[in-house]
Amino acid sequence: MRKTYITTMPNHIGAFLKASECLASFGINITRVSYNKAIDSHTLFIDAEGEEEQLKKADIELEKIGYLRSEKNNKSIVLLEFMLKDEPGSVTRILRLIDSYRLNISYISSQENGSSYQAFKMGLFVENEQNIEDFLKEAQEICPVRVIDYNHSERVFDNSIFYQSFVSGLMQLSDLPEEKRNDLLVNSNLIMQMLDEKGVSSFKTFESISKFAELLSKCRKEEFKPRISRYDITDKTSVTLIEPPCGSNTAIIKSMDEVLFVDCGYALYKEEMQALFKKIVPDYDNIKKRIFVTHADVDHCGLLNLFDEIYASGLTKECLEAEENGENGFREQNPLHKPYVNICKTLTLYSPAKSEKIITLGETRHNQEEVLEQIGFFDFKELHFEVYQGKGGHLPGETVLIDYARKIAFTGDIYVNVHQMTPEQAEYNKYAPVLMTSVDTDPQLCAEERKAIMQRLGVGEWKVFGAHGQVKEYSLRVD
Repeated sequence: MRKTYITTMPNHIGAFLKASECLASFGINITRVSYNKAIDSHTLFIDAEGEEEQLKKADIELEKIGYLRSEKNNKSIVLLEFMLKDEPGSVTRILRLIDSYRLNISYISSQENGSSYQAFKMGLFVENEQNIEDFLKEAQEICPVRVIDYNHSERVFDNSIFYQSFVSGLMQLSDLPEEKRNDLLVNSNLIMQMLDEKGVSSFKTFESISKFAELLSKCRKEEFKPRISRYDITDKTSVTLIEPPCGSNTAIIKSMDEVLFVDCGYALYKEEMQALFKKIVPDYDNIKKRIFVTHADVDHCGLLNLFDEIYASGLTKECLEAEENGENGFREQNPLHKPYVNICKTLTLYSPAKSEKIITLGETRHNQEEVLEQIGFFDFKELHFEVYQGKGGHLPGETVLIDYARKIAFTGDIYVNVHQMTPEQAEYNKYAPVLMTSVDTDPQLCAEERKAIMQRLGVGEWKVFGAHGQVKEYSLRVD
């Protein structure tokens, strides 16, 4: 059994040794450790493996020696901004005051800006609330001081150390329940540790997570403003494309008297998307709701449980079934992608699809030879699709629909129209490549798949519906 301990480690010599000895005494193996004093001088993440009974005993002992977090823990980081005169020795009086209160500095940032003052930011580690209040009174006599990190109950300082403060902000943005806190703590730390080893600054990592969460939250309710466009394929068939600010596109194919959806975006926007569906689809509440999902990424599958029938490749079905059973999907099986995907699922309120609704399209192929192989056919009223499966460059199970008679293709994330995204889409799509290192499982293979799709299209005037960005109008003529 594996468990992640989020410990509050005393900042003194031998602190980690004490925690290690505690776990070793119960026969527990440490499989991962993460500690960065520059980020948070007291938070230590320990991944441990042992029997359930051993871990329970370790819980008791670690709490007894004060290493596990509790609501009674008054330790905190307060981030302050001192407006100091830009002259020699101006910071000395503040440093002397900090020293007199025995406060530990965890963060410092300052740079001259051409004015006669510097905004000198400091993070101070605090163990006593009254202590910091008295400090602030004296500091105000030296220079203007602003508290720039505080909680929403409007106390004068935040009552948690960095990770707790950071995650509290994420939870408030998405209105998440308290039981989601540890998931966000652990996965934020995992991303930081992974990217730190690749030379990415921790500041950029945490800023990217915050910006991503802010975008998700900002684009809700009346601020949910997708670009919507309609394309007439025949007299009896049309495609309406919904491009939300965050997440994948959703295409609605209306052919004769039936409707087929392609992908469905984030669960976070359930109310907003359903309101659009009801405007676009006549008698939406009473129709049989069918959807084709191009692949099993969280931003394509968030609303699958709204549908009566889900069409997918055999591999995509396997991935969705694994998620339903509480196992890792294809994305989470990649250690570089797992932390981001878990954060994304938490922030977007993701719930796995019910596997009994999934209908497999074509043959299930695990070890295909070609980068793009035909696995079957799919007919929907006037449309006759050939079904192709990519080799897994973006994600195993990725599927493409091509109708050669009507000259339309649905390509998922193998091919997306990066040059014709809305500004909001472009901003949203900046963060996943940073936090996952790449949105593709194998970028080079995905590039080969994109090329293979365009080669498959042949002569004519095509409409290519990718999962992000506007429709690609593609024309190929033979002179």
